[in-house]
Amino acid sequence: HYMKEYRVGGLIAIHNNKIIMEEYADGFDENTLWTSYSVAKSISSMLVGIALKNGDIKSMDDKLEMYIPEFKGKDYGQVSVEQLLTMTSGIAWDEDYVDPNSDVAQMYQKPCEGNEAHILTYMKDLKLTHKPGEVWNYSTGETDLVGILVQKASGKSLAEYLSEHIWKPYGMQSCAYWLADECSNLNIGGSGLSASLRDYARLGLLMLNDGKIKGKSIFAEEWLENATKALYSTNQAGGGYGYLWWRNADGRYMAQGIFGQMLYVNPDKNLVIAQYAAWPQAGSEELSNMRRELIDAIQESI
Repeated sequence: HYMKEYRVGGLIAIHNNKIIMEEYADGFDENTLWTSYSVAKSISSMLVGIALKNGDIKSMDDKLEMYIPEFKGKDYGQVSVEQLLTMTSGIAWDEDYVDPNSDVAQMYQKPCEGNEAHILTYMKDLKLTHKPGEVWNYSTGETDLVGILVQKASGKSLAEYLSEHIWKPYGMQSCAYWLADECSNLNIGGSGLSASLRDYARLGLLMLNDGKIKGKSIFAEEWLENATKALYSTNQAGGGYGYLWWRNADGRYMAQGIFGQMLYVNPDKNLVIAQYAAWPQAGSEELSNMRRELIDAIQESI
């Protein structure tokens, strides 16, 4: 009933490294690839953790202008890597999905300026409205910048970096795809990954196991320590935001995207839940509550 009523295409739960539930709607199966929407933000953050470990990014305190030349002399140039990862740049952004004039609606609409990424063309001249590091403000544009940061620092596309450091060594089941910007051909860090449900769940397992592949973590210790902490408060119930991961007050954390995409991790119960969906709306209190009730029901069952 839950899947039919809320247009859920796939749902999987893994407890103690065993699949305890795996359900698909008609026309979907374990090989179906589905778009991540903003779940990709958390995956882009994982790639930052790898880039720090590898030395492609030297420090979380580095300014963006060190890696993105287009930001030299711009307000964004003085924003740090950590401030970008926590959405605390201090630069104004409107993430209203139903307003055609909002930043999130307009960010890809300008014509290409040579081979410069759409998002750089849109964001490079935006101005500070708060001191960096003080105010949290949700911004898909900034997660696209995270993708550009990783690509310019490493010299590889997000798809290549993800394939090299996670997809192949961790043994993912299916090939995946990552949408590229039409102007620059750079992958879009804030969305656009398409993968199978089981492979989304495997990303949750990788997080649950501290990024260990063959006994060694692929993430820098600093990133691993802070990525899923509530570094900034996002609601009065104790929820918060880390390095592009949503953190609950009880220590559970989640990657989520509009229209019902979810990757949920509960370290205390050694549990991962992944879902992809086509909600009738980008999001609502009712839809979020029903997803929360589903999570609670699965946790009570174990």
